[in-house]
Amino acid sequence: MRFQHREQTTASPEAIWNIWTDVENWPTWDTELSAATLKGRFALHAQGTLKPQNGSPSSFEITQLEWGKSYTFTTRLPLCRLHVYRFLEPASDGASFTHDVSFEGPLAFLFGRLLGARFQKVLPQVMGNLKTQAEG
Repeated sequence: MRFQHREQTTASPEAIWNIWTDVENWPTWDTELSAATLKGRFALHAQGTLKPQNGSPSSFEITQLEWGKSYTFTTRLPLCRLHVYRFLEPASDGASFTHDVSFEGPLAFLFGRLLGARFQKVLPQVMGNLKTQAEG
């Protein structure tokens, strides 16, 4: 399962990037999280923990990083990996930013059904929250 959502904003790409890389503050715009932490600075292979509003904490790792443009963080699930890819594109009046979610592995279909449907439903609101924060 794979899905994505894109938003346009008048905020600068740097404003979006600063919010995206401030892991401890992810819950201020991602309503599905109650806490998020990162060990050390935001860098390739940095690891952290996500605590959803409902559910058990999970670990993640930054598995791809092109500073100022894009990154991927990956969460390992039983026989599955959840990849969240975020990327920015400058625009003449701000930026567009995209949040892409995919599940990979033997149980991707199961986790896609269990988690993906909820993520896909709330993603527009979460991205809208981020946009509002960046423009504020």
